[in-house]
Amino acid sequence: MSKQRSQDQSGGSREVMREGVMSTGEGTRIFPDVEACIDCGGCVVACKRTWDVPRDEQRISVATMMEGQEAAQGLNANSARALEQGEKPGETSIPMQCYHCSDAPCVSVCPTDSLVKQGDGFVDVRESLCIGCQYCLSACPFGAPQFPSADDGSAQIVGNGDVMDKCTMCEERQSQTGKGPACAEECSTDAILVGTPDQIANELDRRDAGVFFNDVAMEIIFGEDAEVFGG
Repeated sequence: MSKQRSQDQSGGSREVMREGVMSTGEGTRIFPDVEACIDCGGCVVACKRTWDVPRDEQRISVATMMEGQEAAQGLNANSARALEQGEKPGETSIPMQCYHCSDAPCVSVCPTDSLVKQGDGFVDVRESLCIGCQYCLSACPFGAPQFPSADDGSAQIVGNGDVMDKCTMCEERQSQTGKGPACAEECSTDAILVGTPDQIANELDRRDAGVFFNDVAMEIIFGEDAEVFGG
């Protein structure tokens, strides 16, 4: 893909971000560019509207760390590089959702095989098999599994989380319409990237944006493909 350019007020040109959705369907992944995230909440709203998610539930959230703090000198807006150098990254916002990991811990700990890694790359929930044990929540390092009924009735007494819910990466939307996940398509800063691991790594490199997660997390998310990120 060629670089996109637009005219600035001085008549010159400036490089602008490419759309976050680079490809859809089988083999695509979803991953955040934390240096582009401005914690606007647009992704949360897009998800709720698209899938009628109740107001008090959410399949994606934005976690902000070190709110209001500056990074080490010269490293503001470059949190990944700051971490690589052992410096404080400053305020960093991270879109948190199910990343449909290659080596998904939730799948490996589920005692009923409710969670399954499909051949097309999506991690799906088979609701009829879920017993609400919440093992997946304990195993997931990204907090993706949600249990909307965990505080209702007997669930509150016995600790049964009822049926697990999470981000589907808009699998149905991708397969039926060819559109990307709603959160990524409506992100005003293209902070949510969707594509193959190579496409995502190349786009982060084009933006000169680093990877915020450590090597262990990257191996969980991308498996052998983590090496394309040069970490």
